Amino acid sequence: MSNFRMLSTSGLLGYGFPEESLRNGLARDPHMIGVDGGSTDPGPHYLGSGKTLNSRRAMKRDIKLMLIGARAHHIPLVIGSCGGAGGEPHLQVVADIVRELAREEKLNFKLALIHSEQDKQWVKDRRAAGKVRALRGVPELADDAIDKAERIVGMMGSEPFMAALDAGADVILAGRSSDPAPWAGGAMRDQCAPAPSWYSGKLLECGATAAWPKGHDCLLVEVNAGGIVVEATNPIRFCTPNSVAAQSLHENPHPHLHQEPGGMLDTTDCTFTAVSDRAVRVEGMQWRPDDVYTVKLEGAQLLGHRAITICGTRDPGLIAQFDSFLESVRENVSTKASAFGVAPEDYRLNIRVYGRDGVMGAREKVKQTLSHELGVVAEVIADDQETANDVLAMARPQLLHVDFPGRLCKEGNMAFPFSPSDISCGPVYRFNVFHVVQLDDPLSIFPIEYESL
Repeated sequence: MSNFRMLSTSGLLGYGFPEESLRNGLARDPHMIGVDGGSTDPGPHYLGSGKTLNSRRAMKRDIKLMLIGARAHHIPLVIGSCGGAGGEPHLQVVADIVRELAREEKLNFKLALIHSEQDKQWVKDRRAAGKVRALRGVPELADDAIDKAERIVGMMGSEPFMAALDAGADVILAGRSSDPAPWAGGAMRDQCAPAPSWYSGKLLECGATAAWPKGHDCLLVEVNAGGIVVEATNPIRFCTPNSVAAQSLHENPHPHLHQEPGGMLDTTDCTFTAVSDRAVRVEGMQWRPDDVYTVKLEGAQLLGHRAITICGTRDPGLIAQFDSFLESVRENVSTKASAFGVAPEDYRLNIRVYGRDGVMGAREKVKQTLSHELGVVAEVIADDQETANDVLAMARPQLLHVDFPGRLCKEGNMAFPFSPSDISCGPVYRFNVFHVVQLDDPLSIFPIEYESL
C-alpha cells in the first residue's frame, strides 16, 4: 500500500468552494478528487419529486472546475448521490451536465454511471423472502408501501465504485450511495485497509467541515499505514484534534459505531494528534465486517399538497394567551371550511410558532414564552392543491382577525411580510421506505453503464 491522497471540494455538490483551495489541493498530487452529491437531510421532497436539491447552474460550476482539474492531473473524479437524492432523474441531470462540459471544454474520458433506483417487484420479492427489515422506529415494510413510493433507491457501498475504477472509468457518477463510500472505495482499491479508508470517507464527505473555521471548502486526506492525515487546503482553515474528532460524531446515533454497507466502523480507540498547526493524524480506527451484507432502501410517498402563509405578532396581550387564541383559530377554520364543503378530515392545519416552540415543537423544555414577538407559519396539507389553497385562505383571516380577551387593537392581529401572503408549495412527500435489505452480491442491484466522451 502506498500513501493514497484524496481531495474533497465541498460538503455537497453545488455548495461551491474557492478556486484557490482547489488549486492548492491539486498541487498536492491527489490520487482522486470528488464531492458528495446528496443526503436525506433536506427531507423526502427531492426523492419523491425527482428534482435536484441544488441548482443546475451551481452544480455545473463546481463540476466544471473539478472536471478540468481531474483531467489535467489524470485522476478520477467521483460523485456519489448525484442530484441530492440519487434517483434516476437526479443521476441523469448530473450526467447531462458532464456530457455538456465534455463538449464545451473538448474533453475526452470514460464516464461511468452507477444506477441505484430499484424495481418495486424486486423489493417485494426480497421482502417476501424475509430479506428486508425495518430500521429503528419504522414499521415493517408492506407491499402497499412499496407500491405507493414514487421511487425507491438503494444506498450503495464501496464495491460499485471499486468496480467502475477497475473498469478504467475516469469520471464516476453514482446514484444514492453511503456518503463515505466513494472515498472508501478509492482507497481500498489502492490496497488501503478498510478502517482508515472508511474513516477518511467520513471526513471527506463533508469537505472542510472538519476544519476551523467551518465553511464549504476543500479537504485533503492521506490514507497511509495505520491511519490518516487530514488537512484543509485553504490556509485560513485549521484542522485540530478537537475539530477532527468532533466531525466524526456527526449524523450517527452512536458516538463511536458507524454502520456502513458491509460492516461497522469503530472509532472507540481513535487517537488524534496534531502533526502541524493545520493537520491532524488519526489512528486506532477498526473495521468489523458484517456476517450478512446489507444496504439501506429509501422511498418517498406522495402525501398531498401544501400551502403556507407567514406572519408575526408583537402584541403582548395576544402572546400571553396564544394557545387559546390558536384554538379559536382552528375552530373557526373548521366551521368556515365545512361551510364550503371541506370536512376537517380533508386537510391538516399545522401552525408553527417561532419564538416559542417552532423548532422543537412538543419536545421544547422551555414552557414560558420569553420573546416579545412571535413568528407564525401556518401550513395546510390536503389531497389536492386547490383544497390546500382554499383552507389556507380561510386560515389566514382567522389568524388576522379572531378576537381574544383584552384585545386593544381594532384591526389585524398579525403582520404579513409578503403580498401575496398565501404561497402554494405543491406536492408534499414523506419517507415511507426506510429499511435495510440483504444482498448476496454488493454489485447486484447497482448496474454500471459506461460511455466514452
